Amino acid sequence: MLDLVPVCEDGTPTEALQHSLEAVRLAEQLGYRRYWVAEHHNLPGIASAATAVVIGHLAAGTKTIRVGSGGIMLPNHAPLIIAEQFGTLAALFPGRIDLGLGRAPGTDQVTARALRRGLADSADTFPQDVVELRNYFRATRPGQAVQAVPGAGRDVPIWLLGSSLFSARLAARLGLPFAFASHFAPDLLGEALDLYRGEFRPSLAHERPCAMAAIGVYAADSDREAQRLFTSQQQAFLHLRRGAPGLLPPPVDDISEIWSPAEAEMIGRAFSESVVGSPETVRRGITDFLRRTQVDELMITAAIYDQAARLRSLELVAQVRDSLRS
Repeated sequence: MLDLVPVCEDGTPTEALQHSLEAVRLAEQLGYRRYWVAEHHNLPGIASAATAVVIGHLAAGTKTIRVGSGGIMLPNHAPLIIAEQFGTLAALFPGRIDLGLGRAPGTDQVTARALRRGLADSADTFPQDVVELRNYFRATRPGQAVQAVPGAGRDVPIWLLGSSLFSARLAARLGLPFAFASHFAPDLLGEALDLYRGEFRPSLAHERPCAMAAIGVYAADSDREAQRLFTSQQQAFLHLRRGAPGLLPPPVDDISEIWSPAEAEMIGRAFSESVVGSPETVRRGITDFLRRTQVDELMITAAIYDQAARLRSLELVAQVRDSLRS
């Protein structure tokens, strides 16, 4: 599960964080394997900017589920800082912390400059920063001048995330697992997976490629209700593309009254891999996606306005998962 910790129009960040804690606890009960949150900045509708802090909040409220980042936007940070943060999390919650890394800033350019304070070219050093970060998690060597405390020797799996070919190629070269952001940018999904698998070089941590893909999955008791729930995410994305990001809006019965035909086509393309509907519709959609991509893991995400409907969607997707396993 990927959770952007959405802040609803009639809610607060405090409520959003509490809702995410409720969701991760249910996900743990239902047998979900991972629960990730993502770094975004200057977006009123997303309460996970301090990603490591949110991970600690969710991990403290659960017992077994892996909690991690999907992802940390590494160009915003010094690698040592991230090694210390996630080393601390791994010390507090051994064997339960994942570190997904992205190359984008997770915000607009003005905010990116405020975050980086003169490091405007830090995205260009992403490959070197990933290597540096990975080295901080290795056992300390004699005479090592700088070490992550805690962090050195900690078991913190690193994933590279992306929506293009860059991180797919880098993950293959470094022998790291790779996760593709097909929940909002699916165009290069197939090409990225082929490149990653074809160019993968075994590493000490991974002998073979391990690919994940994220998609939106909105489940309800009927197709009509699921489509209605989905309109909150569609509206939020529309507002973002119009340059006016805001809080997560309530669902509407007819979204065609809100957007233009060109906007509908743009958003339809961005969410073309989303699976929206009743349990049977979701089962068919997930089955088709897994058949086409052959990914090792599937991560789902859903920005649903009503908390009860959000939890119900998690339950229905778990039922679909169990039916596919049997």
